Amino acid sequence: MTHWAEPKDFREWTRRSLSVRSLILLLMILCLLISELRFDWIEDLLGNYLAATNSHRPESGTIWEIGHQTTVARQTLDKLITDRQTNQREARDAENFAQIAENIQPGQGIILSPDAFRKLYLTLPPEISDRMVSPYKLLSIYSGQKWDRTVFEKEAGNLLIHFLDTENRVLYQLIISGQTLRQIKEKDFSEIESLEDIPGFANRIYDAQTFFSKLNLLPEDVRRGVLPDPEVVLKWSGRITRVGISDEIGSDYIEIGFEIENTKRRVLITRGHEWAVWYLRSRLEEDDYVDEIL
Repeated sequence: MTHWAEPKDFREWTRRSLSVRSLILLLMILCLLISELRFDWIEDLLGNYLAATNSHRPESGTIWEIGHQTTVARQTLDKLITDRQTNQREARDAENFAQIAENIQPGQGIILSPDAFRKLYLTLPPEISDRMVSPYKLLSIYSGQKWDRTVFEKEAGNLLIHFLDTENRVLYQLIISGQTLRQIKEKDFSEIESLEDIPGFANRIYDAQTFFSKLNLLPEDVRRGVLPDPEVVLKWSGRITRVGISDEIGSDYIEIGFEIENTKRRVLITRGHEWAVWYLRSRLEEDDYVDEIL
């Protein structure tokens, strides 16, 4: 007979606990625990149940949110890596500096080898390449065996180029203005015949004799600041008729254009340091002001 009442004393409590039914129940529980520890069948059943009902359960809760964020982050990272690899591949296949500038994304840069830069540099005509960097300077850097890679960045429409060594130290920096990039892209640098063809020189075109006479009156350091490489201008045969000063400033440099007449009229563009060019320009505008008064 089943005793449903609470045991009255310890002896009756012990007798009920050690009954056959209690021992069988205890033995069954013990067998279940041992089999679970041995075969992990409860975890397997629970896992199979969750897997079977996974598609029917709502995607909510901390675990789902963490999983979703992880997936989105992985997809974003994969896209960034893919885009970066694509940009690098397109940069290696670029035919000119303008194409490299188009492949640079905001806040990113592109890395090319010194040989890749040299090949792009050699595609430019002298009037463009000389104002970027003198070929003698480039030979000096290239032969020094410290130039490890070339980093291209974009800033305010200009292309900034850094020559780095293996320890990320900058060996040399140069800039290609947005105007020059447009000329390279449109391949119209060989067609520039007048300073008026370059918008940046508008209203800042001076007679060559006036320009050089004012330049010769300046201290030597200022003259070198205006024309760091005067030999580049001397290489061109013909008579310099007019000189233009650009109103665009890039990385502390200002472009200066020389209109040269020989069998045909051409424009040679160099770069001078901003402070020196502004100093010379102030002297040139003094004469313009006096002429207006007279």
